Amino acid sequence: MALRAKGGLIAAAAAFVLLVAGGLFLHGWYGAGPLANNAAFIVPDHSTLGSVAGQLEQQGAISSASGFRLRARLLGGAKPVKAGEFMLPAHSSPARILAILQGSEVIRRLVAVPEGMPSIMVYERLMAQPLLSGPIPMPAEGSILPNSYDFERGESRAAVLGRMQAAMKKTLADLWKKRGPDTVAKTPEEALVLASIVEKETGKPSERPMVAGLYSNRLRKGMLLQADPTIIYPITQGKPLGRRIRQSEIAAVNDYNTYSMVGLPKGPITNPGKESIAAVLHPAKTEALYMVADGSGGHAFAATLEEHNANVAKWFALRKARGDL
Repeated sequence: MALRAKGGLIAAAAAFVLLVAGGLFLHGWYGAGPLANNAAFIVPDHSTLGSVAGQLEQQGAISSASGFRLRARLLGGAKPVKAGEFMLPAHSSPARILAILQGSEVIRRLVAVPEGMPSIMVYERLMAQPLLSGPIPMPAEGSILPNSYDFERGESRAAVLGRMQAAMKKTLADLWKKRGPDTVAKTPEEALVLASIVEKETGKPSERPMVAGLYSNRLRKGMLLQADPTIIYPITQGKPLGRRIRQSEIAAVNDYNTYSMVGLPKGPITNPGKESIAAVLHPAKTEALYMVADGSGGHAFAATLEEHNANVAKWFALRKARGDL
């Protein structure tokens, strides 16, 4: 009886030890980790579970790389870790960390291209982004669709630029298929050029079809477009001029200045947004041939020179009252 009781005690003790050991093993996987604060963690391409475990230990996200590897193999499933940058919450358990690294919670950042941003400024914005890598050529004007684009740390600038240009190519093709009968654009390229002028001529979205209609009328009549942004583009490549346009620049003869040439410039003068392209392909039905600022951020439109001169007089009177002149 004594031997049987002693054997029972030993078995119970062994079971208790195994239970405690198992509990500690599971706690080492599901319990809170040592990471004191939220932290970004980068998994390079072609990383293994072993190399990631070492990095996690170095960053203080786990207590033991070897313990993490063992538990991951037994409890973590067979999915590989993914390359990218991830956010690890403070005190994440090893189990939570592995789930994050095996999932799709990659940190994504945004680079914004506003409507009407010329390519030289898009180039500068991409080159100034320290989390991107590699060089890019100067993008062709009008080749980028204004939008916000996400990227991962370490991604190539060429890849991000490629998405911007693919978006413009697709958007232009889709809009061209749905063009209306009143558009003066004979090709998608002409639509892009005219849209770039519309984009730069008005900052008021509701005016875009009207401005497109006005310039369409001028093109049909063989009139000079006389769009001020086409004077500025050869001087600054689309950046703000920062001063008034000079008479010599108004008279300059080049492939862009629509004060000295009939028809469209040889290429876009900025990267127009989707709405400006759509406006050119579906212009407002209007008799307007002239426009001038109206003091409210928009324009006053006129079908005759007499009406236009009256609108100009009102604009000058308003500017004088404001002390602008």
